[in-house]
Amino acid sequence: MIDRLIDVIGRSTAWLTLAMVAVTCVTLILRYGFDMGAIMLQESVLYMHGAVFMLGFSYTLQHDEHVRVDLVYSRMSDRRRSMVNLAGHFVLMTPLCLALTFFSLDYVANSWSILEGSQEVDGIRGVYLLKTLIPASACLLLLQTGLLAVREIQRLTTKAGNPTHTAHG
Repeated sequence: MIDRLIDVIGRSTAWLTLAMVAVTCVTLILRYGFDMGAIMLQESVLYMHGAVFMLGFSYTLQHDEHVRVDLVYSRMSDRRRSMVNLAGHFVLMTPLCLALTFFSLDYVANSWSILEGSQEVDGIRGVYLLKTLIPASACLLLLQTGLLAVREIQRLTTKAGNPTHTAHG
């Protein structure tokens, strides 16, 4: 269920990249073709960009597409890779996700309390919604990290040569 949720969010969010291109083109046509500003359109590109990154973190981790220095890792055995991944999940990702969630809650709550909007007169009135993506993305990343940790533990505890105990699924 976690896999499906993160996959749906990631694939849906990916469409925002196409929307960013379209809105940027419209903004440029308005500006240079008609000498018209479009603050809301410009800000919407920033919102979409933020959403793509914040909601794409867990999807990227799910598909093992995150940045990794492979000089040593690629030469390791599967067992050692699982141990490195597990250590990374517990030592790096879990504390990062918990800290991001914890430290962003007041920031987001303050934004919601005033229904924070753009500083521009014609800007988007939903800055508080964008800020909500900070703890939301950290929670999604924590869920994905936990799921991957469980899979690494299964890989490490699976007896060699017993194909009935796989970590996939």
